[in-house]
Amino acid sequence: MTLRKTLTAALLGSAMLAAPASAEEFKFAFQGDASTMDPHGLFETFTLGFQRNVYEGLVARNGKMEMIGALAESWENTSPNVWTFNLRKGVKFHNGNDMKADDVAFSVERINSEGSDLKTVASLIKDVKVVDDYTVELHTPAPNPILPLQLEIFYIMDKEWSEENGTTEATSVAGGDEGNFANLNANGTGPFKLESRQTGVKTVLVKNDDYWGEMASNVTKAIFTPIDQDATRVAALISGDVHLAWPIPVQDWKRLESADGVAPLTGPEARTIFLGFNQEDDELATSDIKGENPFKDVRVRQAFMHAIDIEAIKKKIMRGSATPAGLMIAPQINGFNASQNDRLAFNVEGAKQLLADAGYPDGFEVTMDCPNDRYVNDEKICQASASMLAKIGVKVNLLAQTKSKYFGKVLAQNDYDTDFFLLGWTPSTFDAHNVMSALISCRGGDDNLGAFNLGGYCNPAINALTAMVQSESNQEMRQKMIEVAFHIHKQEVGHIPLHQQPLSWGVSEKVDVIQRPDNIFDLRDAVVK
Repeated sequence: MTLRKTLTAALLGSAMLAAPASAEEFKFAFQGDASTMDPHGLFETFTLGFQRNVYEGLVARNGKMEMIGALAESWENTSPNVWTFNLRKGVKFHNGNDMKADDVAFSVERINSEGSDLKTVASLIKDVKVVDDYTVELHTPAPNPILPLQLEIFYIMDKEWSEENGTTEATSVAGGDEGNFANLNANGTGPFKLESRQTGVKTVLVKNDDYWGEMASNVTKAIFTPIDQDATRVAALISGDVHLAWPIPVQDWKRLESADGVAPLTGPEARTIFLGFNQEDDELATSDIKGENPFKDVRVRQAFMHAIDIEAIKKKIMRGSATPAGLMIAPQINGFNASQNDRLAFNVEGAKQLLADAGYPDGFEVTMDCPNDRYVNDEKICQASASMLAKIGVKVNLLAQTKSKYFGKVLAQNDYDTDFFLLGWTPSTFDAHNVMSALISCRGGDDNLGAFNLGGYCNPAINALTAMVQSESNQEMRQKMIEVAFHIHKQEVGHIPLHQQPLSWGVSEKVDVIQRPDNIFDLRDAVVK
């Protein structure tokens, strides 16, 4: 067998069974930094995934993606609008404070603060009631049979520590490290403590010897280094400077396969990469078209989708490793229907005609926001899309930035400052409702939906369906509602799904890790051999 095959089998099959060996140091690298240590400051997969080594929620997913209890050892839907959580006793925060129900109630209040980026989670909870020190009730606005699935990324903070350090409210990552004590400091209940934090340089975690749970890991110190350059990141892995690095450009897989002691670790990711448009404003700030917004016309959005040659992106940019998408959810997500996953065909002439029919025969100009260190080949995808759109007369001015600046610009805290953008999304619940509520529902309403609907796409019917999907317990009826919602969104080209990107890690043969389909690396599963 090849090194890649044997290593992949070992990594995926042995980590949970491995007995902890001697104390070890583990080094890993990602293409960007965790944007903040504040667990309520940014709704972004890598940042939240990094934080889960330090902070914990009421529930969690293990390496097999099974929902398990974390700070809650059990829970029950005690009435249609009430979930009762029984907390684990004897759990302590890293500073020695006991974790109790007051901390859960405080954390609910904190995700409702102005600077919190977890408004999507906050909207699920109407009220919180402390029954006793280890029992808490979460009251929902309507019956919600899937609430526990939606709480994995809701991390619990120490009320006393937060009050002592003046961090009772979250601060947007756009505010910078200096804006909030919790951006640079942490006090969770997780298996690792934050020892030091140098933003953009290095973050060091050390084992929490008082951790309440058990884990396979024998890691006593973990050193994380953001390395933005692909070639440098790959070189660091091959040289042994790090044990794990991701993402690895797909074009470098063969290089790792031929190098000694390392291998690529790949698989399908549940993340969908997509393009979106500003459909809310009456005029695009970055366009040469004044007094109107071309993206309000469905024919323009259709033209953009026809102009994108997704097979060329798959072949040339993703080296055949991506899965073209017609839906905003991946096949791994509950609610996916393969029969809906087709997409508008690549058709340049058809796209030109649609633009002409919409009143833009010569095209127009627009700025595209794109991260350059968040997704696999993100900037290259944006460059390719801009080139393709140029063929139908659309001049795209590409603004590619590091993810901290990108998210600081396009998210709610900066009033969704974008006209055209690339984004990726993995539903934290692995359920279609997450995408419906966060990405394709109208934003700004009393229902608090659409928090990550950056472009303001809106069809009230989807909001109504989203509410019904959240409360419907009949799975057949629920599936039909999901399909209707995605049918509406597809017909209106609310966004342009591109593809599901591949999981693309590089690993040393000196370690065992588990690669999750949500692309989260959990130190609990890391074993240094």
